[in-house]
Amino acid sequence: MMLRSTRRQMLGWLGAGAALPVLSACGSAAEAKDYPVRFSTAEWRRRLTPAQFHVLREQGTERAFSSPLNAEHRKGTFLCAADVNPLFSSATKYGSHTGWPSFWKPLPGGIETATDYAIGVPRTEVHCARCGGHLGHVFDDGPPPTGRRYCMNGAAMTFRAG
Repeated sequence: MMLRSTRRQMLGWLGAGAALPVLSACGSAAEAKDYPVRFSTAEWRRRLTPAQFHVLREQGTERAFSSPLNAEHRKGTFLCAADVNPLFSSATKYGSHTGWPSFWKPLPGGIETATDYAIGVPRTEVHCARCGGHLGHVFDDGPPPTGRRYCMNGAAMTFRAG
């Protein structure tokens, strides 16, 4: 069976295909903002491990189930690995079974969000409010009381017990 497309349909598909690389190249809205903690790319590379740099500065994602923070259950605070900004309390961490540390609520002033088009569809990116580092994404499939799942990359965080 032969499919037939109108010229308008073909132009629409070509236009959509051309737009995806442009949207991906734009990065996140977090990159355009001035943050209190700022360093050159070279300085970030010096301060962070390769995995931290990839996630925090290049909007990367670590492999699922690879972070030791998945198994962190002590009382304490999860901090941004780039600037030690407090992000999440252990009291809001839960087992989402997704392979990434997940929380139902951030600490006040710890994070900001922006719309991310990296995969071609809009998602809500979560980044550090002090350095703009990429932490992960937030979804509306979490537990009560918020119904939110802050799905974070463990490489983007450290843990302080207490």
